[in-house]
Amino acid sequence: MEKKKFNSMDITLFIIYALFGIFMFFVPVKIGDANTIPIDHITSFVKKIPNYNFVFGVFMVLAGIAYAIKTKSWQKSKLHSVFFVLKLVSLIFLFMYVTKKGPAKIFDKNMLPLIWNGIMVSVTTIVPIGSVFLAFLTGFGLMEFIGVFMEPVMRPVFKTPGRSAVDAVASFVGSYSLALLITNRVYLEDTYTKKEAAIIATGFSTVSATFMIIVAKTLNIMDYWLAYFWITLFVTFLVTAITARIFPLNRKPQEYYSGKKYVPEAKKKIAFSDAVDAGMTAFKNSGSLLSVIKENFIDGFKMALNIAPSLLGVGMIGLLLAEYTPIFHIIGYIFYPFTLITKVEEPLMVAQALGMSIAEMLLPAPIVANAGLGLITRMLVAIVSVSEILFFSASIPVMMGTEIPLKFSDYIIIWVERIILSIVISMPILYLFF
Repeated sequence: MEKKKFNSMDITLFIIYALFGIFMFFVPVKIGDANTIPIDHITSFVKKIPNYNFVFGVFMVLAGIAYAIKTKSWQKSKLHSVFFVLKLVSLIFLFMYVTKKGPAKIFDKNMLPLIWNGIMVSVTTIVPIGSVFLAFLTGFGLMEFIGVFMEPVMRPVFKTPGRSAVDAVASFVGSYSLALLITNRVYLEDTYTKKEAAIIATGFSTVSATFMIIVAKTLNIMDYWLAYFWITLFVTFLVTAITARIFPLNRKPQEYYSGKKYVPEAKKKIAFSDAVDAGMTAFKNSGSLLSVIKENFIDGFKMALNIAPSLLGVGMIGLLLAEYTPIFHIIGYIFYPFTLITKVEEPLMVAQALGMSIAEMLLPAPIVANAGLGLITRMLVAIVSVSEILFFSASIPVMMGTEIPLKFSDYIIIWVERIILSIVISMPILYLFF
C-alpha cells in the first residue's frame, strides 16, 4: 500500500509538539531552589496566589457536587450512588475547614489540612494544567507513532492487540478515565475481546504523570523524578504481564462483546515508515492546536470536578478509619509477609499504609512521608501507589461504568495481586539503584 505524503511543515510541527510535550513532563529545570519538571513549577507558582488553597478548594468541592447533581452520576450504578453520597459527605469536612469548627483531631496537620492542601487542592490544580500540556503528548500523533513500535511486544507480553499500546502509554501520560472510555468503545466495536478489554482496563489504566507528581512531592522524591517515573512504568507493565496470566484475568473468555468468534491478528513486519505514517495521520486528523488544547483542558477540568469532592470525602474517611479503626491494619497483614521478606523499613506500618490505597491511591503517601522513613521505602510506596491501579475514589467507579466484564470480586483480587507483585518486583530494583 502506498504511504501518504506529508509536507515538511506538518513533520516539523509534529516534532516540535512532541519535543515540547516531552520537555514539559520529563526534563527537570532548576528555578530558584527547586529542581523539578516545568509542569510542577507552573503548579507551584499558581498555588502561591494569595488565598488560592482556600478559595479554589471551596469552589472545586461545591462545583464538583453541583456537577455530579447535573450529570445525575448516582444513576449509573449502585457503586456510583455510594460515591455520590461520599461526595455529599465532603460537605461536612468543607464546613469544618471553612468555619474551623469540629473535633480538634480533625485539624491536626496530618488530617484535614493535609487532605485539603496537600492532596485535594494539589490534584485539582495540576490535573487541568497538566491536561493542557498533555495535549502535546497525546493529541498530535506521538502516541500513535510509539504504538506502532510496540505492536510486536503487546501480544506476546500482555496478551493484548498491538493497538492497545496506545491505550497503555496514553493512560500513563494522559487520562485513565479517557483511556477507559476509549477501551470501552473499542470493546463495544468488537475490536477487543472480553479478556483483552479486562486486561487493558485493570493493567494499563493507571493514574497519569500529573498524579505521579503529587505522590512524588508528598514523599519528597521529586529530585529522583525520572528514576521514579521509569521504574514505575516498568513495574506497572511487568505486573500487568503477570496478572494477565493468572486468576481471574486468565479465566475471562476470549470472545467479542457481540459473541463473535475471536480471530487472532496477523503478524506483520514493522517498519519505521509505518510509525511515521501512523503518527502523521493522527497529527493531520487532530484539529488545530487551540482546539486540541481546549478539548484537553475541558476534559481535565471535568475530571477535577469529578474527583475534588471524592478526594476530600473519601480521603478524610480513609484517614479517620486508619486513625480510629483496625480495618487497614487488618488489610495490611495481607502484605506484611512481603514487606518483611523484602526487608522494607518498618514493614508492618508500610504494609498497612499500602492497604489504604484501595480507598484512594494518594492515601499511603502522607502516612509514610510523616513517618520519616528512608528513600528506598518512600520510593516503594510511590511506585506501588501507582502500579496498584485500582482504588474506590476514582478508577473502580469509572471501570464499573463501562461494559467491560469485571465483577466486584475481580477488582479486589486483582488489587491484592498487584500490590504483592509490585512490592516483590520493586524492592530488588530499588536496592540495586539506591
